[in-house]
Amino acid sequence: MNSKPDTAPDELRSRTMRAVKSQDTKPEMQVRRLVHAMGYRYRLHAKNLAGKPDLVFASRKKVIFVHGCFWHGHDCKRGKRIPKTNTDYWLGKVGRNRTRDDAVLAALKAAGWRALTIWECEMADQDALRLRLSTFLSV
Repeated sequence: MNSKPDTAPDELRSRTMRAVKSQDTKPEMQVRRLVHAMGYRYRLHAKNLAGKPDLVFASRKKVIFVHGCFWHGHDCKRGKRIPKTNTDYWLGKVGRNRTRDDAVLAALKAAGWRALTIWECEMADQDALRLRLSTFLSV
């Protein structure tokens, strides 16, 4: 007996994509806990700033973005992966994400803000991450 999946491939892909979170991801939560433990306080996802940064330190005019390597086209092993199916779509999507990220960083810089991007692959070395965060926030 040949069993068919309950959903069509497009519907399954749509359901999968809807499940991908843009806020409160595991890497973002790790950074938030680390920064909080270091004694810094912040706001989350400020809608009044370009790109709605993940963490906002308004008194310091600094923001932190926590990016997934694949979604934002990082140059690490995970970020350089090319999907085997629907390749043109994914390359275009990641390319548009990178273009948008560049525009967001330029807009924040023009408004007098400093930004730090933390990549998903950097989560493994917590000591290096803590040092990077401390250096960025203390200057």
